[in-house]
Amino acid sequence: MKLSSFIKINPADSVVVCLRPMKKGEVIEVDGKTITLLQDTPAGHKVLIDDAAEGKDIIKYGYPIGHAKKDLKQGEWVNENNLKTNLAGTLEYTYNPVDEQLNIAQENRTFKGFVRKNGEVGVRNEIWVVPTVGCVNGIAEKLVELLKKETNCEGIDAIHAWHHNYGCSQLSGDHENTRKVLRDICLHPNAGAVLVLSLGCENNQADAFMEMLGDYDKDRIKLLVTQKVEGDELEEGMKLLRDLYQKAKEDKREDVPVSKLRVGLKCGGSDGFSGITANPLVGEFSDWLVAQGGTSILTEVPEMFGAETILMNRCENKELFDKTVHLINDFKEYFLSHGEPVGENPSPGNKAGGISTLEDKALGCTQKCGRAPVSGVLQYGDRLETTGLNLLSAPGNDLVAATALASAGCQLVLFTTGRGTPFGTFVPTMKISTNSNLAKNKPNWIDFNAGELVEGTEMKDLVRKFIDKIIAVANGEEARNEKNGYSEISIFKNGVTL
Repeated sequence: MKLSSFIKINPADSVVVCLRPMKKGEVIEVDGKTITLLQDTPAGHKVLIDDAAEGKDIIKYGYPIGHAKKDLKQGEWVNENNLKTNLAGTLEYTYNPVDEQLNIAQENRTFKGFVRKNGEVGVRNEIWVVPTVGCVNGIAEKLVELLKKETNCEGIDAIHAWHHNYGCSQLSGDHENTRKVLRDICLHPNAGAVLVLSLGCENNQADAFMEMLGDYDKDRIKLLVTQKVEGDELEEGMKLLRDLYQKAKEDKREDVPVSKLRVGLKCGGSDGFSGITANPLVGEFSDWLVAQGGTSILTEVPEMFGAETILMNRCENKELFDKTVHLINDFKEYFLSHGEPVGENPSPGNKAGGISTLEDKALGCTQKCGRAPVSGVLQYGDRLETTGLNLLSAPGNDLVAATALASAGCQLVLFTTGRGTPFGTFVPTMKISTNSNLAKNKPNWIDFNAGELVEGTEMKDLVRKFIDKIIAVANGEEARNEKNGYSEISIFKNGVTL
């Protein structure tokens, strides 16, 4: 089949997106109009369909992505140099609920997971060392090294120390955020066993932290306070880890319904294809998972600015709408309190890839959560309570946001990218490329290529392959970040460090 050189995403759009690099003087036909390109325009970038006077809104995805900084001509390359965001401060919003039925069939799919004592299900069976404070990171890493050498990870999936910088010298909100995220990691179902490693004198006091875990499985979560050990803390730590290892290695995978799957939705290194290929593909999967009774979580609140009303109006009730309004305006106020504008988010890589404003980025970013209703809204560090689509408060930063998604209870994270990134958080972090060149050039980073969608593959066909791939990873197939050994955590910080 002959493939188009451009795409008009929504009938209301005033731009088209180039699917390949296009040259000045090339002619395209759009809605019966003949348009001559006025500049060389890279793939993923926008070309104006009609003249636009200075101040006129430019439409993409059916919504404004900013306004023209000056008079623009039909055929002109629209980019960050001639397009300005419409975003400013906080806003008042009105709830106009949209009730869209997904009409997706129940399939009774299963995956092979580890059913924990509390009924939660993990897609990995790992042993984790979780420091309560950064001062014992070195001891944690050494314990992991010793246990790996002694066991060769036989009978389990992996052994990790989740080192971080915090647990002390923090005040109020930052301190509580650290404690919540570390709690969430300790309770995560991907861990078959956890050693909580404390120094002893830190602000994040061990006894209070263990109380914070609630009614946890005391056979699977142990505590070592290193300052209280008379002698070699490594020897004491290994005694505890050997006991934990013996318990964890007996765990076996069993068939569980796909409704037990909790998946985080994230993007990074985005480009002009993100909102055309990878993000809509993830959105289709998210809708499918929600229809099966499963759960997905969308975060990156600053990358909702400009698309937030779409999410607000999909809230199941007024209470969730109000929570979403606070989610957005609280983050805007956070920006403003630091003297930063709310609309300056796209990175140099985003702009080079064809994303010109934050609205442009947000309207593409939010495609990852499909069309499902919003059934829950979470603050940073909260754990999931509601199935279906949830919104989570966290920044756009890749490591911080992915950690927040996993901390909320996601067993894996779907990460769309147009430019590529190798990192992973403390759960499998699958990378979905927006374009085939990235998948070809970085096969050691990319788990799935959504670029096929502009090369003739139908969405309905590709989403079936995508579902199968995700279930395979849930069953134990390693994501690329796991194969590479790229796994870490990052905790959000806002205030004073003492």
